[in-house]
Amino acid sequence: MAQLPLVAATTVGSFPRPSWLGERERNDVVFRLQGEALREAQDDATALTLREQASVGLDLVTDGEQRRTGFINHFLSGLDGVDMINRGSREIRRKTGNFRFVPRIVDKVRRRGPVMAEEVRFARQHTDWPLKMAVPGPLTVVDTTVNEAYESEEALAMDVAAALNAELLDMQAAGCDVIQLDEPAMTRYHEKVDAFAARALDRCLEGITVPTIVHLCYGYPGTGDAQHEYTYPELLAALMQTRIGGFSVEFARSGYDPAILAACEGRLVMLGCVDPGGDAPLEPVDVVVERIRSALRYVDPSHLLVAPDCGLMTLTREQAQAKAALLVAAGDQVRASL
Repeated sequence: MAQLPLVAATTVGSFPRPSWLGERERNDVVFRLQGEALREAQDDATALTLREQASVGLDLVTDGEQRRTGFINHFLSGLDGVDMINRGSREIRRKTGNFRFVPRIVDKVRRRGPVMAEEVRFARQHTDWPLKMAVPGPLTVVDTTVNEAYESEEALAMDVAAALNAELLDMQAAGCDVIQLDEPAMTRYHEKVDAFAARALDRCLEGITVPTIVHLCYGYPGTGDAQHEYTYPELLAALMQTRIGGFSVEFARSGYDPAILAACEGRLVMLGCVDPGGDAPLEPVDVVVERIRSALRYVDPSHLLVAPDCGLMTLTREQAQAKAALLVAAGDQVRASL
């Protein structure tokens, strides 16, 4: 991987889909095309998103997740033992009333073959920038499926982790520079992290030598709910016992004291310092600069990346570009003062 600059600017991963590719329903996407026409449109949208990120000046780019209907089901579609058609209803993310129709686990989970390796290769061919790609973490998969086959969540999580490990090894071989595991469920179930999910995360990372980051998301933009019912410190302490390379943490909306980042010594910190919601006005650059400088009191600049709190897929393309440009401007200003 090319050396990233100090205080490198990146994003969590998702970008808006062009209107000709699909339309969003809540946090999922319905594509307008099928078959070969859809594959071609997804290729075009991915190449376009990569070019737009490079043109705005991001230091670490993503594929924009242009091929995904949702960030969990895309990976699950490559597993045996998962019924993606006949879904079940369950409450997810420990939020009362947050019921979703989700895939059912109906047999032992096994990976049929690569899901994202070809997507990494395509993205690698269309950008010279360092490339980050994301997959859902095992606890979040457990929390977003109906388990009808396993005696325990732990057993399911470990089989999901084994499948993810094979996937990550293929992504690494295909040229992915940084791998991100999305784990919003970890922020809601600290007791499950202690019981088995930290070990499952470690299982995902066996043999992985590129930098890795776990995205500890507290929620999604535009929900109106508090984004941090549970706190970071005990979660970070548990995950510091794993081999994960770093943490994607949300500070723009949470208002957390950055002093808690002192617990991440020696690991990467992907600092959420821009609100990812479309209903919030774009922060002045000096506000974002101050958030970054506050974090630098506790994180070495060589270990700090700056990003939005969460993905940008809920925005218009213009809003997403503006937030990415804000990150670049703030990062450049801070870097010049170091």
